[in-house]
Amino acid sequence: MNSLDRRTFMSTTLGGLSMFATGTLLLAQERDSKANAEGRPDTLFLTWQRDPTTTMTVQWVAPAAPEGATVDCAERGKPVASQTVATKQSPYPMTNLKVFRAELTGLTPGTEYQFQINNQSPVHRFRTMPAKATDSFQFVSGGDCDVNQHAIANNILAAKQNPMFTLIGGDLAYDNGTSVERSLSFLRNYSQHMIDSEGRLIPMVVGIGNHEVKGSYGQTRKESPFYLAVHDGLYAERTFATLDFGDYLSLILLDTGHIAPIDGEQTAWLDKVLAERAERPHVIAVNHVPAYPSFRKFEAEGGKAGTGELNRTQWVPLFERHNVDVVLEHHDHTFKRTHPLKDGMVNANGILYLGDGSWGKLRSPASPEQRPYLAKTSEAYHMTLHRFEGEQRFHMALQENGRVIDICTTRKRPRRVAGRKA
Repeated sequence: MNSLDRRTFMSTTLGGLSMFATGTLLLAQERDSKANAEGRPDTLFLTWQRDPTTTMTVQWVAPAAPEGATVDCAERGKPVASQTVATKQSPYPMTNLKVFRAELTGLTPGTEYQFQINNQSPVHRFRTMPAKATDSFQFVSGGDCDVNQHAIANNILAAKQNPMFTLIGGDLAYDNGTSVERSLSFLRNYSQHMIDSEGRLIPMVVGIGNHEVKGSYGQTRKESPFYLAVHDGLYAERTFATLDFGDYLSLILLDTGHIAPIDGEQTAWLDKVLAERAERPHVIAVNHVPAYPSFRKFEAEGGKAGTGELNRTQWVPLFERHNVDVVLEHHDHTFKRTHPLKDGMVNANGILYLGDGSWGKLRSPASPEQRPYLAKTSEAYHMTLHRFEGEQRFHMALQENGRVIDICTTRKRPRRVAGRKA
């Protein structure tokens, strides 16, 4: 990044940063208590099942409502009941609670909306994604959250960036498919703190990790009861999916062997969906277990495969063949940025692998001297702000106290189009 680009990016994003001492957390908790007292569901959150430019899904977990529940929605400034959608209720496992879900459709891109539950709750707000990526937009990403004070601090920090959405690449609550309270605590924390500086709810997009699943790897859907109870809108049939934002951004959300095997069906699907998105300006892959780990063993040892070995043999060649722009990885509880990589080697035309998941969990990473594919690592609770401006993308890693750990840029990569080489 040249110095002018860096200064511009820093000046437009750091204005919302501050140190997050105990007093800040207490103020946030006071606000949350007031919101709950006013009747706001303490697990209310937004997500998507389809195109985020024209839809929004409203969800919460609460006791069953025999009379049903509705979500009333309208563009901001218009009567709230312009669109009324009945919720669907489904069981929240191991409890008497229900998941309430209402998908709002036919929305106008790039527009602010307001909604109420049963036309009587407090009015909540959100905004749809723009129709085209002609203006800048930004989102935050991370993984390995937990429900502790570090996770809350990063939630507050993330919300202050006014992101269009939050992308969490697995290990949300650490419920392990068994803990009801941890699963609900994650939703409560997100609901309470993921509100931007304008008072808008920030939608959540997630991928699956080992701590969403009882048994971690090679399991069935029934071993991920809480995760799939609230995220089976996007993952109704499979635990991997694409989420397409108009015709300008595609998130490729992968399952690193927790329920769906990496090789076989999922790899064939990955090849197909990447080929179909050859004309997209931005294609980002998201997986939990990293292909290029910063903490766990890279090489096979004692008859045990190295971390991410199947990713490297099955998926990395497809990322490179189809010129994926960035791969967001998690699981190792550190901050890492690799060099651009191709065939496992540093290459200026290679792919950047970012993340390694330390939203609320932490380990001490290997150094770039120990692993040459690493460009930078840090032992820091962090999340990353991604800002898209035309074909250029800025990626800024922020520690929970707001300190900048790292900043880098990527640009649109040429795609392989059928009948033509990239």
